[in-house]
Amino acid sequence: MKLILCGKGGCGKSTISALLARAYEARGYQVLVIDSDESNFGLHKQLGLELPEDFTHYFGHKKGIFADGAADVFEPGWHLSDIPADYQSADGGVRLMAIGKIADAGEGCACPMGALTKTLLEHLVLGEKEVVIVDTEAGVEHFGRGVDRFADAILMVADPSYESIQLAGKISDMGKTFGKPVYIVLNKVDAQQREMMEEAIRNRDSIIAALPPDSEILMAGLKGEKLTKSLPEIEEIIDRVR
Repeated sequence: MKLILCGKGGCGKSTISALLARAYEARGYQVLVIDSDESNFGLHKQLGLELPEDFTHYFGHKKGIFADGAADVFEPGWHLSDIPADYQSADGGVRLMAIGKIADAGEGCACPMGALTKTLLEHLVLGEKEVVIVDTEAGVEHFGRGVDRFADAILMVADPSYESIQLAGKISDMGKTFGKPVYIVLNKVDAQQREMMEEAIRNRDSIIAALPPDSEILMAGLKGEKLTKSLPEIEEIIDRVR
């Protein structure tokens, strides 16, 4: 199973990714979390892992990704065991890859990171008890790059905002273009906000879970601590997507 998490900035993609990773691990899965957000510096903390070296460096940094023959390294396909040890960090059944980060002003765009994420997802071969969770950058640029074409399902994380409501419709339409199911996860919503969002989102049948605000998770994220809390809503997501 290859899952892509998307949504607006600050909606909780990384938090949901970390909680899902640990919940899948508890069910006996081997989990690969791919951090494809070039500006995210907190996901590894939520997983309780060290930030691994950028995978772009495996190709000699960003320019090497577009070099002739660069994609050949993935042929005829990669398994989780093929991921170079120097470009991942692991704890139990969860491992983390970071595609790449923008480190310096003026270094150029993040397009090579998107191309690498797409190629990696395309060539990853998973076993029955293996799952990949991709934490994307904010917005829909990854759809434009075609990254989502190689997912099995898309999770749209929506916080209580007008922008998230509109984005949910846009992402649902884009998912249909690729023939991929889009599931909507409401995050950080109280009862009133949940009702309003369920009425406003036109594809409300795609809503599979609603997570209320959680001060414990909020404080752990603020402190950069590992998320260890189990939530029934996360288990519900796994059951519905399966």
